[in-house]
Amino acid sequence: MLSYTIQLYKKAYSGLSRNSWYLCLVMFINRSGTMVIPFMTIYCTQKLHFTVPQAGYILGLFGLGSILGAFIGGRITDRYGFYYVQVIALIAGGLLFFLLGFQKTFISISICSFVLSMCNDSFRPANSAAIAYYSSDDNKTRSYSLNRLAVNLGWAFGGLLGGTLAQINYHLLFWVDGCTNILAGLLLLKLIPFSKIIMPVKNAIRSVKDSAYQDGIYLAFILLVIVFASCFFQLFTMQSLFYKTQWHFSEQFIGLLMGVNGLLIVCFEMVIIHNLEGKRHPLRYISIGVVLTGAGFLLLNFLPAAYFASFIVVIFITIGEIMSMPFMNSFWIMRTNENNRGEYAALYTIAWSTAQILAPVAGGLIVASWGYYPLWWVIGAMCLVASVGFTMLYKYTSKRTIVVPTEETVF
Repeated sequence: MLSYTIQLYKKAYSGLSRNSWYLCLVMFINRSGTMVIPFMTIYCTQKLHFTVPQAGYILGLFGLGSILGAFIGGRITDRYGFYYVQVIALIAGGLLFFLLGFQKTFISISICSFVLSMCNDSFRPANSAAIAYYSSDDNKTRSYSLNRLAVNLGWAFGGLLGGTLAQINYHLLFWVDGCTNILAGLLLLKLIPFSKIIMPVKNAIRSVKDSAYQDGIYLAFILLVIVFASCFFQLFTMQSLFYKTQWHFSEQFIGLLMGVNGLLIVCFEMVIIHNLEGKRHPLRYISIGVVLTGAGFLLLNFLPAAYFASFIVVIFITIGEIMSMPFMNSFWIMRTNENNRGEYAALYTIAWSTAQILAPVAGGLIVASWGYYPLWWVIGAMCLVASVGFTMLYKYTSKRTIVVPTEETVF
């Protein structure tokens, strides 16, 4: 049994390029410092004494800046390549985290949050294009899952450390987040020199089919992603505040829960993806994952305020995340080519950034008006609607083609 398990994990991680592993290491360093946003609602309400809606607006501005950053990052990536977009975004983002830590007023924090997010999230389309560049057609989903593994391993470490630092001094979160951003940028320069990147020749003329904004199926997919992501982001916004104010958990334990989410993904996602990849259409897995995520949030209305209950919720949401997000990457990447990958990646990033605006603002208003328990019912219903939407999208694409999806497939 032990030998079989070892072989299972070995197969899951085999065949990936060295530069994919380097990108994984850079992402781990970067995400190990992801401490500010998960604790931002608590910091704003408990330390700066802002209202819950004000905290929601600040996190909404993170999302608004992310939309603009993703759009700019995608355009620059398609025009000039992904390399220096990543480096500049990481280093500049680190400096802006330092600056954010010095802000005290609602206006100054709002402005700095917007600029920081715009800079930080210009990194994401470029990073997505880099992952595709360093992977092959038969391991793209696993390459993205490896990147998610780094994100979640860093998230687990950062969550655990962030909860501890928050109890000592919240300003330490901004310094650590900034330092890891800068370190990740410098590490990328060291591990993957620009001279080793062969940029593809761009076509002088792009057809309408090359544009993500003219791909009707992809736009429908993006709309459904926004609905789902608006629910998922409650994990880092209103759920953290719910645990603090309603279930009276400490920041350290809230950080532990975030760490458990990351560790479960690190331990199981690559193996699960290795066994599922290619057996069904990505949209079918996404539909299942979205329902499980919604069920996890709904459990908050039924379970008692206890440590074991919060772990059950984390397990449901994490399984839903594993079943949905890697295959969302698979779906958008199979519709791209080297000339438009940045644009598709940018639009996918914009979808999550839009949700980053909607989630805290809408969540904060619902909590302020009716409380937390109606919020969990709304999230459950939205996830059900999104799941049905992904299923219908799968049936529609199946009717239009019977070709096995590949990187260049356009439905």
